[in-house]
Amino acid sequence: MVRSFTHQALPESELLDVLDLARRAPSAGNSQGVGFVLLHGADEVARYWNITMPVERRSGFRWQGLLKAPALVLITVSPDEYVRRYGEQDKASTGLGQAAESWPVPYWWVDAGAVAQNLLLLAVDRGWGACLFGPFDHEPALAKTFALPDDRRIAATIALGIPRPEADEPGRSVARPRRPINEITVRPPNID
Repeated sequence: MVRSFTHQALPESELLDVLDLARRAPSAGNSQGVGFVLLHGADEVARYWNITMPVERRSGFRWQGLLKAPALVLITVSPDEYVRRYGEQDKASTGLGQAAESWPVPYWWVDAGAVAQNLLLLAVDRGWGACLFGPFDHEPALAKTFALPDDRRIAATIALGIPRPEADEPGRSVARPRRPINEITVRPPNID
């Protein structure tokens, strides 16, 4: 995760190409319920930060360079798209087309994670920096400000830009070791 960016703009055509590729992640039933809000340029990005981090709070913010990202992408999901898709004839037998509450695992969040990972990898591949973070309690205000339809939820925000490595400060969790593979992998018992 890159938390310090230059002010250098990213071409909108390249941003749209990256979003087009990122959306090609797996999608439960090909529901395609993941979408984007692209905030590109100082004014649009400033609107985001004015909601999530008012000016009076910014001076104490640890990652000042994050505020310089020239683009932010809000990854959105529509649970209704999944319910609608699973109500179609070829999926109706699953029972998932009744309501969002019918889903034991809400796959719109899984699909949003796959799209987010694609976007992060595509950014790195282009030499950009990227940082994923959540909207947390700012989601309703962001949805209202950016006129999201009522059926949309914001899964994550990804800052994109040209990294400024000399000023980047790692997050507090970076020193936490990865759990060994044998702790996170379960093998079924042998059945003879």
